[in-house]
Amino acid sequence: MVKKLLNTLYVTTEGAYLRKDGETVAVDIDGTTRSRLPAHLLGQIVMFGETAMSPGLMIHAAEIGLSVAWLTYSGKLAGRLEGPQTGNVLLRRAQHRATDDPAVALPVARVVIAAKVANQRALLRRHLRDYGDAPGADAVDAAQRRLADAARLALSAPDLDILRGMEGEAANAYWSVFPHLIRNDDPAFAFAGRNRRPPRDPMNAVLSFLYAMAALDARAACEVHGLDPQMGFLHRDRPGRMSLALDLMEEVRAPLCDRIALSLVNRRQLKPSHLERQETGAVLLTEDGRKLVLTAWQERKRSELRHPWLDESIPLGLVLQVQAQILARHLRGDVSDYVGWLWS
Repeated sequence: MVKKLLNTLYVTTEGAYLRKDGETVAVDIDGTTRSRLPAHLLGQIVMFGETAMSPGLMIHAAEIGLSVAWLTYSGKLAGRLEGPQTGNVLLRRAQHRATDDPAVALPVARVVIAAKVANQRALLRRHLRDYGDAPGADAVDAAQRRLADAARLALSAPDLDILRGMEGEAANAYWSVFPHLIRNDDPAFAFAGRNRRPPRDPMNAVLSFLYAMAALDARAACEVHGLDPQMGFLHRDRPGRMSLALDLMEEVRAPLCDRIALSLVNRRQLKPSHLERQETGAVLLTEDGRKLVLTAWQERKRSELRHPWLDESIPLGLVLQVQAQILARHLRGDVSDYVGWLWS
C-alpha cells in the first residue's frame, strides 16, 4: 500500500558532474569519481546551481522513472526531467472535474486547511509542553487556542475565499509567536515575520529552502499516484504553479519544515557562516549550509510515526505519498471523503 521511501540524491557541490556507469549513478568532482549509487535505489535526483548531468544518464533516468530536478542555489525550481506520463487519464479527468466543482473542491480544501492549522497548533503545544516557563509562553498559549478555533471553523467555511481568509488569520496568529519558539539568542536568527521571494533573513532563508524541498516531494507524490500536480483544490490556478502539490504540502509544513528549521537554529547547528547576503538583500544558504539542512531533512523524513488513516507506522517522508493516495482514491470514488493528516 505504501511506496518504499527511496533515497534522494542531492548534488550541491559546484562543478559536480553526474553520469551513468553501468547501472549506477557516478558523481564526478574535479575529474575524480567521488561516489557511485545504484540507480534503482534512487527515487529522485535534485541538483543545485552549477551542476551537470550526462545525456546518457538523462535518458536512463527517464527510462526507469527516476525524476531529476534542477534548482537554483536558493531552492527555486528551474526545471525537471521525467519520463513518459503513466498516470490514469480517467483519474486526471475526475480531478479536473472536481477542481472545477465547488461542491467537490471545497470539502477537500477545508480538510487541507484544518489539518495544516491543527499541525501548526501541535508545534506550538509541543513548545509549551517542553518550555512552558519560557518567556512568551502566555502569547504562545493564546495563539494555540486561536488556532484550535481556526481549525474547527475551517471545516465549515462556506466558500473558498472565506476559507483562504481564515487561513490568513491563522497564519498571522502562528507567525506572530514564532519568534518565541527560537531559543537561540544570536541576533542573526532574529525573526520579525515571514518574508520570501527573496528571503531577507537567515530563518526565512532556511524555511524557504525547506518549503522548496517539500514542494518537490509533494509533486513527486502527485505524479506517483497519477494526479495532475498543477490542478489544485485550494491554491488558485496559475501558469507554472504546482497548485495540487502546494495543497498537499500544507499539512506537513509545520511538522516537517518548521520543526527542522527550529531544531537546527535552537541546537546551534546552523551558524551565521552557513548563510550569505546577496547584493539584492536576499539571504541564501551557502554550500555547507545547504548540506547541513539537507542532512537534517533526510534524517527527519526517516523518523517513524503512526498514520491514523493507515493505522500503521510509516516514515514521515511517506506522509505526502499516503495523502496523495487518499486523494486519488477519493476522486475515484473508493473513499467518500479526503482525510487530512494530523500530527500527534
